[in-house]
Amino acid sequence: MPGTLSLHFPRYELHEPRVPVWCATPGVGRLFHRFFDTSPFSPSGRYLALTRLPFEDRLPQPGDVAEVVLVDLHTGKERTVAETRGWDTQLGAQTQWGATDHDLFFNDMDVESWTPFGVRLDPVDGGRRLLDGTVYMVSPDGSKAISPCLLRTGATQAGYGVLAPHGVAPVNRGAPENDGVFLTDTVTGASRLLVSLAEIVERTRPLDPDVFVGGSYYGAHVKWNPQGTRIMLVLRWLPDGGDTAHMERMVVTMNADGSGIAIAIPADRWKPGGHHPNWCPDGETVLVNLNLHGDGLRFVTARYDGSTLEDAAPGVMGSGHPTLHPDGRHIVTDAYPNEPLAYGDGTTPIRFVDRLAGTESALVRIHVVPPFEGP
Repeated sequence: MPGTLSLHFPRYELHEPRVPVWCATPGVGRLFHRFFDTSPFSPSGRYLALTRLPFEDRLPQPGDVAEVVLVDLHTGKERTVAETRGWDTQLGAQTQWGATDHDLFFNDMDVESWTPFGVRLDPVDGGRRLLDGTVYMVSPDGSKAISPCLLRTGATQAGYGVLAPHGVAPVNRGAPENDGVFLTDTVTGASRLLVSLAEIVERTRPLDPDVFVGGSYYGAHVKWNPQGTRIMLVLRWLPDGGDTAHMERMVVTMNADGSGIAIAIPADRWKPGGHHPNWCPDGETVLVNLNLHGDGLRFVTARYDGSTLEDAAPGVMGSGHPTLHPDGRHIVTDAYPNEPLAYGDGTTPIRFVDRLAGTESALVRIHVVPPFEGP
């Protein structure tokens, strides 16, 4: 594959990368992948699945059309396989793969009713199935998709749902019974509310509803573990008035059928500082950036039921979007431009951390600040 890549894609060589790097989108550009918890590469490794913005010099409006694009890594060719109005600026159309190269998922929008829906597309023959529910993350076997309400996600953080006119998105009051984690069968297209926010708040301990008064709950990120046996939900509590500066966050987990709801990371442990939880390869543990000791972010692991909370790499500063390697020893992450480990000039590192040795190296240094910043 490296030899083939060099035939079709330019090498990135600024700042002397320690690993081979190619630019896979050297043409029109405006292409990006959804998130750090799914791979943009197809199961065979041949294709790269991305969302193309219609423009990059201004914020989009509801109804603006983005593209779902495949990059063929064998030929270097780009191909637009679909258009979509069901996207936003952070995670695009949630474009991601199922079990085979014939299973590509993304979201679209009915702009007459402003109802978002998922699409299962075979990019080889063009066959498609419209799903009753939306797609945030597809299960490892491709048979199911989970999602929060993508119309509501903008209440707590812009860019992660779908664009819709003001007033379309439902507004939560307390912990509603009609919002929560939605589950869609990607074969039949049928969708249902797997577990409501009301159920989560009522059934989960140590979540104390009496502490969170004068506000409402919203679902944010939802993630399958690698085995497809558990689901993670980033649950947010927004005070009345919508002041996100005083928003509370916690990591809730559950079995794939919605049972066994537990809190892996409670709000009081997140509050001093934290971001970007992700499942570890064992499917039992969550890796997250947390200000565990009060002296800055650290890489922290928490068992799905909250029974353990440990510094995963003592002496190493946390940052970015951390992922634990299957060997259990190494963490790969980046850094936000405003985090201490960034270089201060708009470039940031791709970090390779040996958590047992307490050492790290910067594999790549790359510019990440766009000319026009989004929400």
